[in-house]
Amino acid sequence: MRTVGFHEFGGPDVLRVIDLPEPHAGPGEVRVRVHAAAVNPADTLVRAGVHAQALAGVPGPYVPGMEIAGVVDEIGPGTETPLGIGTPVMAMVQPIGTAAGGYAEYKVLPAGWVVPAPAGVDHPAAATLPMNGLTALLALDQLALPPGSVLAVTGAAGILGGYLVQLATHLGLVVIADAAPADEPLVRSLGAAEVVARGPGVTEAILARHPHGVDAIADVALLGPDLLAAVRDGGRFARFRSAGEPGGYRTDDLRGITMVAPFVPDYAGRTGKLDEIRRLAEADVLTPRLADTLPAAEAAEAHRRFEAGGVRGRLVLTF
Repeated sequence: MRTVGFHEFGGPDVLRVIDLPEPHAGPGEVRVRVHAAAVNPADTLVRAGVHAQALAGVPGPYVPGMEIAGVVDEIGPGTETPLGIGTPVMAMVQPIGTAAGGYAEYKVLPAGWVVPAPAGVDHPAAATLPMNGLTALLALDQLALPPGSVLAVTGAAGILGGYLVQLATHLGLVVIADAAPADEPLVRSLGAAEVVARGPGVTEAILARHPHGVDAIADVALLGPDLLAAVRDGGRFARFRSAGEPGGYRTDDLRGITMVAPFVPDYAGRTGKLDEIRRLAEADVLTPRLADTLPAAEAAEAHRRFEAGGVRGRLVLTF
């Protein structure tokens, strides 16, 4: 089968089309004929070697990819699943391991990791939902804010930030978001009640509107610990990279602020959570954010475009 992967860590040009043996579903598993795989920040980190320690001793090739969409084309013996052959589906994938990620024509997964794609959503758009949607859902589950709370979201024009804005608004939270002038209409359309200018003055802009601080901040843009000043005493703060990752930072528990760190693998295999993402998309609470599609053979170009910045939505590889 065709995959896109690499044997050595590095820049986008290490990505190659690699032919690997076709996998088959065993007991408790289904096989997905992958039609679309989204390109995510985690994919670029794996490719660049940020997680090299986790792959130490694991022989290559390494295949990135955390979000896929396609159809079920094989069900393992004895597997109990409501899915049938030909069912359009979506799934989140764990990319750590030999040929483990979703940039592949076929992906075998535990049946509970796979759910139907939202009705009326095509494969490329569906591929933007699982990992980003689950990350947003996990962050809000961890923040556990009551309706009426004020949540600030940085990076609100991006896909994860946008999903957070939509889900938070759906939960009855008041969202204050950052955005460049060109992105303000988008961010408001996603549900932001207030918008402040994107850039180094975000903390001051939030405090100008909320002098005692907001109830919580989700720092998707990785602006850093200075944002803590914009959270009220006893508030909550979500960061999305660990201190050892690019863009990550350390924080201290100041003024009773509760720190949370959404780690989306914690929701891997949580069928009900992933199916909730499907239902929310069908209800138009979540809007799939597709920027462009590229053939799988152009994965290096997709990574270059993504790392150049400014992409609104996800680039998706098609197989």
